[in-house]
Amino acid sequence: MPNRPIKVLPLQHPVDKPTPPSSSSSTFAFRAAAEFWERTKRRTWIDWIELAFPCCRWISTYKGREYFQIDLMAGITVGVMLVPQAMSYAKLAGLPPIYGLYSGFVPIFVYVIFGSSRQLAIGPVALVSLLVSNVLGKIVDSSDALYTELAILLTLMVGVLECILGILRLGWLIRFISHSVISGFTTASAIVIGLSQAKYYLGYDIVRSSKIIPLMKSIIAGADKFSWPPFVMGSVVLAILLVMKHLGKTRKSLRILRAAGPLTGVIIGTLFVKIFHPSSISVVGEIPQGLPKFSIPKDLSYVVSLIPTAFLITGVAILESVGIAKALAAKNGYYLDSNQELVGLGLANICGSFFSAYPTTGSFSRSAVNHESGAKSGIAGIVTGIIMGCALLFLTPLFTDIPQCGLAAIVISAVIGLVDYDEAMFLWRVDKKDFRLWIITFSSTLFLGIEIGVLIGVGVSLAFVIHESANPHIAVLGRLPGTTVYRNVQQYPEAYTYHGIVIVRIDSPIYFANISYIKDRLREYETAVDKSVRRGPEVERIHFVIIEMAPVTYIDSSAAQALKDLYQEYKSRDIQVAISNPNREVLQTISKSGLVDLIGKEWYFVRVHDAVQVCLQHVQSLNESPRKVNSLLESGKPSFLKHFLGSQLEEGQRTDLEEPLLPRKP
Repeated sequence: MPNRPIKVLPLQHPVDKPTPPSSSSSTFAFRAAAEFWERTKRRTWIDWIELAFPCCRWISTYKGREYFQIDLMAGITVGVMLVPQAMSYAKLAGLPPIYGLYSGFVPIFVYVIFGSSRQLAIGPVALVSLLVSNVLGKIVDSSDALYTELAILLTLMVGVLECILGILRLGWLIRFISHSVISGFTTASAIVIGLSQAKYYLGYDIVRSSKIIPLMKSIIAGADKFSWPPFVMGSVVLAILLVMKHLGKTRKSLRILRAAGPLTGVIIGTLFVKIFHPSSISVVGEIPQGLPKFSIPKDLSYVVSLIPTAFLITGVAILESVGIAKALAAKNGYYLDSNQELVGLGLANICGSFFSAYPTTGSFSRSAVNHESGAKSGIAGIVTGIIMGCALLFLTPLFTDIPQCGLAAIVISAVIGLVDYDEAMFLWRVDKKDFRLWIITFSSTLFLGIEIGVLIGVGVSLAFVIHESANPHIAVLGRLPGTTVYRNVQQYPEAYTYHGIVIVRIDSPIYFANISYIKDRLREYETAVDKSVRRGPEVERIHFVIIEMAPVTYIDSSAAQALKDLYQEYKSRDIQVAISNPNREVLQTISKSGLVDLIGKEWYFVRVHDAVQVCLQHVQSLNESPRKVNSLLESGKPSFLKHFLGSQLEEGQRTDLEEPLLPRKP
């Protein structure tokens, strides 16, 4: 009696249809251009206006009575915070404080028009300031006028690069830098920034460097020149800043203290200097009064040498600005396009370079304060820009007696938040690989410098990506008792396999870089599968290999050819390959390569269970027990024995190949 029929869901194979000449000859660029043209035709004139001027989106929905007072207070809060911070960060960049004020003036207004975030506060930031100082300090002395000109030229280059990346929609490239690299890099940079401000605390000059060892040597070597007045004043101002920041974070009713901290520290330090006139405490000195004048960046001969730094600052801008802008947009319920945001930042830097600004980007701390203050639109940014303009026009004479140690305290209090040791502890608990990446980036940035640290961190991050892609996860599947579901036998120890059959799931695309690894693992599974939980007819070796392709999103020509070679290798050992659940694109690729015809369409299945049942039927036919029974029946045994064995054989043939849906009793 024949075996009970097995219900197999038919797999829809691609049908070869004649392709129109126009589409067959079209290239990827042509198709992309066609899609772009279709999107362009669907845009209305309002869409074009909003694309060119993103500010129109919030202007059209602005509720003046409800939002203006909130935006006014938020803008004042951020402006009060930005004035002392801008001067502090300019000193960190090796520039006179006035250029920090310039950088917090024109770029803000440009970003309000062309930027798409409604809460992002742009201007000078500590990390970019350190990068500017580190690179330009190797080219020319900070006291030279060329130093300032190169900083402004760098602003123009960063702006152009950001616009190019935004227009070409290449912001996705930054995704290849993992969060552990960013955290390790910013933590090491924060430590370097803090040590670089030690000269204002200690009262003597130290070497300018982005490496910790030269900084520590210089600090120790000049210890005999230590002066306690600037150290005490700097420590007091720093303590005030930290206490006010803590109170502003922990208590909503006192959140204004977080923004007012820098201004409070500056006022206290300035009053002390004006009253007691301590000679050992250095002050900012005279600051030019008035708005910046229009000028075109000069010394274009240095463009080539500044390109690596421009790329590095652009990368930092994408990570800082776009990251926090998208987070704030999600919290406030509006959509933000990363590429359009890059264009807005780029135009802000380009226009800023014509008004003596050095590179600017979004600030974590000021954006957080802007959001916490309830900012609803770019009006808050306009108010901040007006405050910066008023400071330039009327308040610069008051900044003359600001102590340098007070500005250093503002920088240190800002970068303390960048020391992300909590992230390191989290990575240690969750993922040791990411923790190693954090340590590598942190150590290389701290000891080898910022540029080398970034290159090593990004390089190791890409190496991890390549390693994971070239060594994908491959699982041996087993059947969960009482179901037709097949899962990883290591994750589900109760899952059982079948004699003579290996079921393998490949959890990644298959392409030239990982096909050799996949072939090696398949050979291992053929001989090294655990036999303790197998069921079904007993055979001595593997007869079938079932490849589950549901997770395989892509397969290239090299992988298709390698699978054909693997099939021939299996065929030489009398092993049949079966394919389960390939998607449409994968099935088309292997069909065009000839792999479908080579294996046979009957060996392609929708479900793993279908493939297993067909393979079980073949394994049963290969089982040696029925052969022995047949030989007994043909050898002329007594009739009662022949009758008994024959009835047992018919009963076995009528048995369904599928396991019962209820677990077996031991």
